[in-house]
Amino acid sequence: MQFPAPDLFSSRRLLLVTDQLPAPADFLLHRFLHLHLKQSKTAKCIVLAVSESLERWKSVASKANVNVAHSEFFQFIDVFDQHPPSQNRGVGHLNVISLNYRTREPMAKSIPLVILDDITSLEWLGISLLDLLRFTRALRTLCVKMDAALVVRHHIVTPPEPDALLQHLLQLCTYHIEVRPLASGRSGAVSGEISVHLGPSMKDTNEHVVSHFAAFFDKGTSTGVL
Repeated sequence: MQFPAPDLFSSRRLLLVTDQLPAPADFLLHRFLHLHLKQSKTAKCIVLAVSESLERWKSVASKANVNVAHSEFFQFIDVFDQHPPSQNRGVGHLNVISLNYRTREPMAKSIPLVILDDITSLEWLGISLLDLLRFTRALRTLCVKMDAALVVRHHIVTPPEPDALLQHLLQLCTYHIEVRPLASGRSGAVSGEISVHLGPSMKDTNEHVVSHFAAFFDKGTSTGVL
């Protein structure tokens, strides 16, 4: 079954991707990027990177026959490029509000897809919950203004109780795409399952959602076949 559906990345939508340590969603973020760039010769994408390097994105893309190394339609922004973790504080520090302004210039060119690969690590590195809430609201507002789709990945450490940041993201999202391990444990090539839920910001009550998918992927490639 083809996943995601081509119209999943409609403008002004926020797709919240959650995963767990036994079933990481890295492959899904890469799949979103590859399919999006392949669907249109003028499709554009920004990756706001926290946990994966540019070389990693290039490497996985090349395995999917997508060349992002010299693509004018792909922009990679290292979140810590100008705001590295502060040794004085002992924890990572980022001016998340200034990051919002850094994204304004590229997004003003009608970039349709923005991927924030790991918001949870920002919290683990010491960014306050209040700053993260302000940042997600600002980034969401900016994407709506620019008719862009936004994908945000959040790691769930203590299921099933959602933390404060996850509760906030769940209220903002159009779709919640949940990647989780199989209850029976890994079986051969099947590492987990994907559930897709409508979020509070989805206004179309006729939207059809298939709730469960089995996720297959080859070890070490992060390429997803669903």
